[in-house]
Amino acid sequence: MKSFHAMPYTRPNLEAVETAAHQLIDTIRGADNAASVIQAVKDLNHLRQETATQFTLSHIRNSIDTQDPFYKEEKQFSDKNQPRMQAISSAYYRALLESPFRDQLEKAFGQLLLRKAELAIKTFSPEIVDDLARENELYTAYSDITSNAQIPFRDETYNLSQMGKFTSSLDRDTRREASQAISSFMAPYGERIDQIYDEQVKLRTSIARKLGYDNFIQLAYDRLGRSDYTADMVANFRAQVKQYIVPLTIKLREQQRERIGVDTLYHFDEPLHFASGNPLPKGAPDELVNQASAMYDELSPETGAFFRFMVDHDLMDLVAKKGKRPGGYCTSIAGEHAPFIFSNFNGTSGDITVLTHEAGHAFMFYEVRDNTVPEYQMPTLEAAEIHSHSMELLTWPWMDRFFQEDADKYRFVNLSGNVFMLASCCLGDEFQHWVYEHPEATPAMRRAKWRSLEQEYMPTRTYLNDEYLESGATWHRVLHFFMRPFYYIDYALAVTCAQQFWTRSLADKEAAWTDYLHLCRLGGSMSFLDLVKEAQLQSPFDTACMQGIIGDIEQWFSSSSVK
Repeated sequence: MKSFHAMPYTRPNLEAVETAAHQLIDTIRGADNAASVIQAVKDLNHLRQETATQFTLSHIRNSIDTQDPFYKEEKQFSDKNQPRMQAISSAYYRALLESPFRDQLEKAFGQLLLRKAELAIKTFSPEIVDDLARENELYTAYSDITSNAQIPFRDETYNLSQMGKFTSSLDRDTRREASQAISSFMAPYGERIDQIYDEQVKLRTSIARKLGYDNFIQLAYDRLGRSDYTADMVANFRAQVKQYIVPLTIKLREQQRERIGVDTLYHFDEPLHFASGNPLPKGAPDELVNQASAMYDELSPETGAFFRFMVDHDLMDLVAKKGKRPGGYCTSIAGEHAPFIFSNFNGTSGDITVLTHEAGHAFMFYEVRDNTVPEYQMPTLEAAEIHSHSMELLTWPWMDRFFQEDADKYRFVNLSGNVFMLASCCLGDEFQHWVYEHPEATPAMRRAKWRSLEQEYMPTRTYLNDEYLESGATWHRVLHFFMRPFYYIDYALAVTCAQQFWTRSLADKEAAWTDYLHLCRLGGSMSFLDLVKEAQLQSPFDTACMQGIIGDIEQWFSSSSVK
């Protein structure tokens, strides 16, 4: 197999793709035997994956260097034309559902493919193609703002990812000044970001109504493939987080305030967890990758082979640099049967968190890379996040490799981070539900609503002399709201499952790993709750689940030597 840098990119000839795709769809519709239909499905899947590969390569290479004019143009081409591929998928799904050989199709490809087809048809119509292209363009416009950040700080210039080492500095003045520098960069763009989001909200609402929905919320759920739970179930989950998790966040923040020795824990103090400084990974990025390789060799034969595959084929771009998009992600280069990890190492503990997190996604992709049904290569997003969050926790025994004497401090930060994440993701989810229930709201009203909800889910948060954040603008840096609405809650649902794997691993590491590996190998062949059950996990929507998780977490904190 080629390394990532040797993978050829060619702009897809979409006219030829459409012609070939519709010929195969006509075969599915007109064939007089099941064997011909099944073969046409396989041929169409291959065509779809080859086209998706080129779109993915342009996306990754644009993420790595947003200033590269060639891949910037190719990303724009992708944004504009992805809806054409969605149109092909929609026509394909209709042909599947109308086929007289449906029983044979279900036997060959499974029932879930047909269920996914039904949802996909609901979320697409040819009349929204231009709207979908505009939706993509708006996300790119937002992303360009954050990707091209140039933040002056103490005689140097940094991007948003590189500022992370200053926002968690042991020196309080540095933390405060770094936080203010970021706000000083973001604030002038605040009105533009509000405008982008306002157009997105109105556009998505218009799309939903064209498709026959009352508002965008159920359309978003259907887009995300949520076939076995509802918005009401999610609202009940958020209520449990308010009941059980928010009180724990208050306790943890008060302990943090005492540990770092401040009278008031301001927003810029939150990233610092210990008076002696946060745990930092020991070693340069290449050394950390070498340690990760040794760790995955010891974790299991499967993870060892996986990580060597990633290293040998240059399937990771990890270090922050000028012009690189912020954040981290994992994606799959389908035609090359390979995952890819993108991150922004900046010298903080987050480097190890993102490496293990994205490796969890990549490991799942690696395990299902030869599945020829695109719909089964990726589960719904809340299920996919189980792989990543669980990998963070299942690799705890090896954290001494990265942090040495500070390994327990890292584990403390990692676990408390999951607690804070449950609250922040529910905040983001309730905010989005309100936004799309009130699409006519003004940007000022949205900011006010965010600040109100922030006080419910993060009651300890206190801003100091930062009018931009105090106005309710912290959500401006949550790219999920712009890229994939309602995705944010998936992290919280997944964490409740990952914490169960963690508890089980403390008692029986081999049994927990066996179930985790089984979950990864299922890919997207089952719905979320079916995958949860198959992995012998409790549904996050069960009240007893949240109660059990909070008990395990509090017990660990009480017994930890780190306070």
